[in-house]
Amino acid sequence: MNIDKVLLLIIIVNVLFSIKGFSDQFFFDKYKFQMGAIQRGEKYRILTSAFLHVDYLHLILNMYVLYIFAPQLIVILGIVKFLIIYFGSLLAGNIFTLIFHKNEYYYSAVGASGAVAGVIYAAILLNPDMRLFMFPLPIPIPGYIFGIGYLLYSIYGMKKQIGNIGHSAHLGGAIGGYALTLLVFPQIIFHSITTIVLLGIPIVLLLLFRNKLKS
Repeated sequence: MNIDKVLLLIIIVNVLFSIKGFSDQFFFDKYKFQMGAIQRGEKYRILTSAFLHVDYLHLILNMYVLYIFAPQLIVILGIVKFLIIYFGSLLAGNIFTLIFHKNEYYYSAVGASGAVAGVIYAAILLNPDMRLFMFPLPIPIPGYIFGIGYLLYSIYGMKKQIGNIGHSAHLGGAIGGYALTLLVFPQIIFHSITTIVLLGIPIVLLLLFRNKLKS
């Protein structure tokens, strides 16, 4: 698969930024998403935290998923609209995190998961017939099932506070990717209405009952 230069640049920046954070705790702490610091005015963390990762597994997983799904968006939408979805989903994920964890002064997280979740949702909307493998299932599953499963895992991670990973950003990023895809490519409504509804239902329900995740 040929990789677009802009996509390659995004991956390289993620890799270099993350590797620097692995070996430099001061650098990691300065640029991670940290609620108290952001509330004090360090808004740059909303962006920079999305280029840091907890460890190599976290980094490789996010970059691999991005590598698999992003080219579909670039081919169909072009690089500008892809960037709107990527960075829009990144911001949506971290803004959702700010809202959800606003009373948790010491909450922190890192990862490109919000942006990646938005890219996944956009790719599934644009290609509703795609089939994906999800370990440990031996057979491919419909893309919308993968998308819903991704959200369910994120909800579990949010509730259980698993690791230093921005699980709430997954949900916010998925919402961002969903909304932005409809915005930049509205003609999708005429040929993917079933997928739009199937992916939209869990988002609506999760937004309605998000307070339950804190209980």
